[in-house]
Amino acid sequence: FFFLLRKFSSKKGTIMPRLAKEYVECDQHEKAYQSQDAIFVARKRVIGNRRQKPARFVRAVGLGIKTPSTAIEGNYVDKKCPFTGNVSIRGRILKGIVMSTKMKNTIIVRRDYLHYITKYRRFEKRHKNLAAHCSPAFEVKEGDVVTVGQCRPLSKTVRFNVVAHEPAKNASTGKKSFRVF
Repeated sequence: FFFLLRKFSSKKGTIMPRLAKEYVECDQHEKAYQSQDAIFVARKRVIGNRRQKPARFVRAVGLGIKTPSTAIEGNYVDKKCPFTGNVSIRGRILKGIVMSTKMKNTIIVRRDYLHYITKYRRFEKRHKNLAAHCSPAFEVKEGDVVTVGQCRPLSKTVRFNVVAHEPAKNASTGKKSFRVF
């Protein structure tokens, strides 16, 4: 966890902190007051205490997934985010193309695959759409390639969470073009 709190500078090899020590109010977009569950907002500051706890809860997901800097330095509140919320990634890790971003914090990911037909000894193209929660740490657009990790059920249809994002290389490719990863 210590490596998340600090960032190496390439100039002199010095270490610069990435998390804010003082509390900065989180983005307020809802009717209810938004705050992270793991952070106590009204804590007292002790003058003699050298080591202070960070004012933002961030954790490493594991499985070789890097925590995005927008999750560390941002001030959004999302309890379903794998980096700042209460969701653990376990099970499958899949890649797919973003089809729709019309829902709030939820995207539709298209996964293409080949199915073998033994009678004709050939493959046919098939696809499946799956809903995934997308935290505000990622700026996702249609056509982007995302990596999603399986988590506990977040809603009726959502069982996956976005853990990595690659911007679309060529926007000219159609929405329903076949692409296997």
